[in-house]
Amino acid sequence: MMGATVGGGLAHVSGLSNLIQPAVAEELAARQKRVLIFFLAGGVSQLESWDPKPNTDTGGPFRAIPTSVPGIHISELLPLTAQQMHRLNLVRGVNTAEDDHGKGAVFMETGRRDSPAQRYPALGSVVSRLVAPPTMALPGYVHIQPGGGGVNKADAAFLGPKFASITIGNGQPPAYLLRPGDLTPAADQQRNDVRLKANQRFTARRRTAETEAYSASYEQARQLVERADVFDVTKEPPQDQERYGSHDFGRHCLLARRLLEQGLTCVKVTHTNYDSHSENFDFHIEQLGEFDRPFATLIDDLAQRGMLDSTLVVVMSEFGRTPNINHLFGRDHWSKAWSVALAGCGMQKGAVIGKTNDNGTAVVDREVDARNLFHTYLRALGVDSTANYPGLNRPIPIGDPAGDAIQELLA
Repeated sequence: MMGATVGGGLAHVSGLSNLIQPAVAEELAARQKRVLIFFLAGGVSQLESWDPKPNTDTGGPFRAIPTSVPGIHISELLPLTAQQMHRLNLVRGVNTAEDDHGKGAVFMETGRRDSPAQRYPALGSVVSRLVAPPTMALPGYVHIQPGGGGVNKADAAFLGPKFASITIGNGQPPAYLLRPGDLTPAADQQRNDVRLKANQRFTARRRTAETEAYSASYEQARQLVERADVFDVTKEPPQDQERYGSHDFGRHCLLARRLLEQGLTCVKVTHTNYDSHSENFDFHIEQLGEFDRPFATLIDDLAQRGMLDSTLVVVMSEFGRTPNINHLFGRDHWSKAWSVALAGCGMQKGAVIGKTNDNGTAVVDREVDARNLFHTYLRALGVDSTANYPGLNRPIPIGDPAGDAIQELLA
């Protein structure tokens, strides 16, 4: 198979879902559902964010402040997010019973516990497979994170590399996206014509699912070149760049808004450095201080632009942090009682599901885990999470049959 216009990374761009049932695809496309995931890597402290316990032995130094929803209080480290609470929901009864970073991330992103016997696809890849319009020229799942870029095929598991995440490192456009300056459009078209003829000859003799997947992904990448400006956040108005902030996370959030407005189905934004085994409070002042304004601005922008009702927003980590404060003024890994924030996509607004005890050491009401959350995400998107994946050679349920959706959140 020949492919010369775009670099190897883009050869795996996800999207052309020729396996999806046409009627389902048309229905989902008409709904224009999107997903925005914030992953606070390292494990954000629920006590310094969504479930503060001031004036207790575990509460730490920060106050709880009122929000735009009477009776709901969150940490004073999130003053602007507090003003958006009428658009958010808090799930305060999360118990995932998994304190390992890697295994916790797998459980939260796939809705299944990590197992050497079977790897399941991450939420973004599932959305790319089941929700992204099959004719979309853009990737179905883009991940914006600090550091390097590339393709994470593990995200897609058995769905195949077409549905893997394309990682945009440091908010920079995918590598090799632009046509070389010395290559004219006419010359580029000629070489693509040659490539297509060679591919046709190859597939006539040795057609396989892998070559079809490669050819479809390459063709999508070629179309992506024509929309390279989608990834250029500098094209956003200067006042918007100022509102989001000049730091990396601010630029990443503005890029996420731009990508969603341009039609991408799933965008994940990673914010790092929450693994605060020492100096927990100083780290959370810094990290949540950086998170608060861009996140609140993005939620408000999605609402003002009429997109929040069709965009599922999830703020997750791999786990929370211990209620007890260690001798280094840190909090360690804690998965037995922590919180996740959700918004949009027709869910309830301003709700709190679940409750922890007075000092946050245990869930005392409406305990849920990552399986329940995964079912809830998909149900909000209009996907029957109890069904099997279409197009596979054996039945595999989309959501873990041991879990079910949090019905109280679904409108």
